[in-house]
Amino acid sequence: MQQSAERSHTSPHIIIPVVIIIISSAVGNLSQTAMNAMFGGIAADFDLSMALGQWVTTLYMLVIGITVPAVTYLMRKFALKNLILISLWLFLAGCLVDIFTPNFAILLVGRVLQAISAGILMPMMMSVIMTSFPPNKRATVMGIAGIALGFAPNIGPTIGGYLVTASGWRSLFVILAAVMVVLILVAFIFIKPGPRVHREASLDVLSLVLSALGFGFLLLGFSNASDTSSSLVSIWLPLVVGAVALVVFIRRQNRIDHPLINMRIFKSSQFTVGFWASNLLYASFMGITLIVPLFVENVWGGTSIEAGVALLPGTIVALFVNPLAGILTDKIGVRPVTIFFGLSLTIGSISMTFISAETPFWLILLLQGIRAIGVSGLISPLTSWSMEELPGDLMTDASSFSTAIRQAIASMGTALMVLLVTVGAQFFASVTFGFQLALALSGLFALAVLTLILARVR
Repeated sequence: MQQSAERSHTSPHIIIPVVIIIISSAVGNLSQTAMNAMFGGIAADFDLSMALGQWVTTLYMLVIGITVPAVTYLMRKFALKNLILISLWLFLAGCLVDIFTPNFAILLVGRVLQAISAGILMPMMMSVIMTSFPPNKRATVMGIAGIALGFAPNIGPTIGGYLVTASGWRSLFVILAAVMVVLILVAFIFIKPGPRVHREASLDVLSLVLSALGFGFLLLGFSNASDTSSSLVSIWLPLVVGAVALVVFIRRQNRIDHPLINMRIFKSSQFTVGFWASNLLYASFMGITLIVPLFVENVWGGTSIEAGVALLPGTIVALFVNPLAGILTDKIGVRPVTIFFGLSLTIGSISMTFISAETPFWLILLLQGIRAIGVSGLISPLTSWSMEELPGDLMTDASSFSTAIRQAIASMGTALMVLLVTVGAQFFASVTFGFQLALALSGLFALAVLTLILARVR
């Protein structure tokens, strides 16, 4: 009993770094989606087309995908305090560049610096939580961290839309820079330095290049696929190059002595199940953040304000359900929690397949809210459960690879939904049917998540 009590005790020296990482990850995710509402202001200021202006988020996503696989090496090479400070300084530098940028090219440089920071922080957050907290607290802490994964990106477009109207798009970076300054000061003062040790970490450069090509080109291909004006070559060529590079990368990791990401993570059947369930979850819900606002404006006939409000229930729900799901997982176990929220996700997603221009707005809000309860309630339990069997030295490998793949899968799901909207409009002469096809695909992904939970999550 005494040993159990000691394991349940969590030192402030552990809590402070985790809180800083969670907040900074939330800032990174918020900045990614906030820019979606700022394309117009940026394009107007620099006299750009909207397609070119969207590179502020496309490039951000690509750089995150390229950076994430290197986090395993970085966490072995640098002490935790140093790596946190490096990440925060990179994000602050990116914000300062974007505040004073004279042109669009320099703006993209700032976004690259911010994306490198976000790419380090997201997998580091999961790894630190899983290695620093006792098993009976991991899901709870991961649930709180889920706010960074769920609430922050959902509230981003609302904040971005308000700021671009009220004070201009540069004001976002002023606010983010101020947050970073505070976090840097807190990290510098309160994070206890680790013991001075000689850190040995081998970097396989070829693996790094292959991962950059694999994840980078996959994300680029899926991003192009979600742009209806893209040519087939600009879609399929990056996808083929990315897929081949990723296959070669994985094969190489199994053959070299010092892999960039240790593929022994897949020897755990629990991790493998959680990995695929989480991927299906992200495929189901990320595209919805684009499809539902477009549906409200283009089919239902709503205003841009109503389009934003359509996602508001999910945003509010994520703030409360994420930590609640983590607490419940630690109290009663992962299976009942994931079954309940899996049912919520599936019922909400499949029901939304049948919405049309005649559907009352309150019903759209209700169904989206039910979906959002499922999404928010599944993220942290699936993540913590999938990793709890792994040894500590593989936690960073698991979090890095999972984060990188989820980025690609989320882009794939979004691209497929946009494609189905186009198919409905062009081949069936019905925009409504196209949106219903896209929502049906989200429902199929949700049903696959629930099926996997019922069959394998114990």
